[in-house]
Amino acid sequence: MKKTYSLLLLVTLFITNSCSVYNFTGTGKIDAKTYQVNFFPNNSDLIEPGIDRTFTLTLQDLIQNQTNLQLVKNSGDLTYEGEITDYRISPMTATADQKAAQNRLKIRVQVRFTNKNKEADDFEKSFEFYHDYPATQQLTGAKKDEAVKEIFERITQDIFNESLAKW
Repeated sequence: MKKTYSLLLLVTLFITNSCSVYNFTGTGKIDAKTYQVNFFPNNSDLIEPGIDRTFTLTLQDLIQNQTNLQLVKNSGDLTYEGEITDYRISPMTATADQKAAQNRLKIRVQVRFTNKNKEADDFEKSFEFYHDYPATQQLTGAKKDEAVKEIFERITQDIFNESLAKW
């Protein structure tokens, strides 16, 4: 009977110890308490008003929702900074009469990530994603907003994975 309790205690300790190292967002153990996301200006050749603010807020929100880190304006343990380097619409496929059948909106963001507590995690890297749409449609209004939202959700998740989840 005593061996059963000892075994049960050992298993319980193992399980609770393992849970403190991993959580459901995949971030594992983070050696930081705060993070800051500096403004990401739009330095692309084609300027689309407002996407710089939208991207910055989307990245802040993603980290806030998937970690227990505290957002600060400066001196964060983790710092995200960079710029939007490319915002481009280009034809992707052609019809038989040499007209575009499909267009692609592509956005690229250059990110510099700094971890004050673990410099080995620092990186500078480009992240990009795209949204394809029929050439017969204009990418304006709600359609453009939805495309940008889709692209930014993917890019910010890739940044999160690279900096915190280590996927």
